[in-house]
Amino acid sequence: MAEQDSNNTKLEISVVVPVYNEDESLAELHERITTELSGTYRHEIIFVDDGSSDGSWQEIQRLSAQHEQTHGIRFQRNYGKSSALQSGFERAEGRYIVTMDADLQDDPAEIPAMIEMLAGGYDLVSGWKKERHDPLSKTIPSKFFNKVTSWVTGIDLHDFNCGLKAYKREVIENIYLYGELHRYIPLLARWEGYNRIGEKVVQHHPRKYGETKFGISRFMHGFLDLLTLVFINSYLQRPMHFFGTLGFFFLVVGGLINAYLAVMKLFFGTHLSGRPMLLLGVMLMVLGAQFFSIGFLGELINRNKGEPKKPNIKDKI
Repeated sequence: MAEQDSNNTKLEISVVVPVYNEDESLAELHERITTELSGTYRHEIIFVDDGSSDGSWQEIQRLSAQHEQTHGIRFQRNYGKSSALQSGFERAEGRYIVTMDADLQDDPAEIPAMIEMLAGGYDLVSGWKKERHDPLSKTIPSKFFNKVTSWVTGIDLHDFNCGLKAYKREVIENIYLYGELHRYIPLLARWEGYNRIGEKVVQHHPRKYGETKFGISRFMHGFLDLLTLVFINSYLQRPMHFFGTLGFFFLVVGGLINAYLAVMKLFFGTHLSGRPMLLLGVMLMVLGAQFFSIGFLGELINRNKGEPKKPNIKDKI
């Protein structure tokens, strides 16, 4: 059994499950999680209904009524997986937080071993679906995405997209998810100083009910989110450092071009009409001034920024 927390946390494990139109799988998933954890860990299960249009919320209500350790959160509309996880994190009370998908492809039998890795010193343990039961249209782009993400972030993980992950409580308390940032929780955790990131090969099951909710467009969105994260981490508190550097570069290059043309006109009588270099020099100086302006606006916004908008929660159990 996991050791007691120094702050007397009641629960040892909180399992957070984002749900979007998965009513057929919820009862079986709940039974599997309960079977694996009951008698070994004090635990709770938090289902977050991300605006489902089927009977998912009714199934969550039924499970909650029958099992004291089962809770539910229901969004007014579909906000996305990151918002669902964030709401689940805020509700969770366990010392260790486990996330998994609701489609029965993640195996709850992997949870105890992942918890032992956390107890052994890791801050975060990410699952690796080494053998996947998905179509090639999903696995090939995923492999490419994971290789690029690992290279850009410097985090040696094979499967950033795996929904089965385990965290120490302090990790999820120091990150905030929105948009599509759930793919980059290991990166967000490392930026907060949680560098002990482990990986465990986990069993991946074929989808039993329904169809996948994710299309190939998610990988393009993922790369854009990665660029956004890298930029934000480097320049969130100092936007002028980025935009000001670009502005200075364009102003200097544009100024040198215009100075050269001015010398040619004054001392050699060169005609400037119809010369593309004149247009280029002026354009670069205008761009430089614009980048400086963006940098100043970024600094102003940074001084007056507010918190990101949170999901509109419809019900809680």
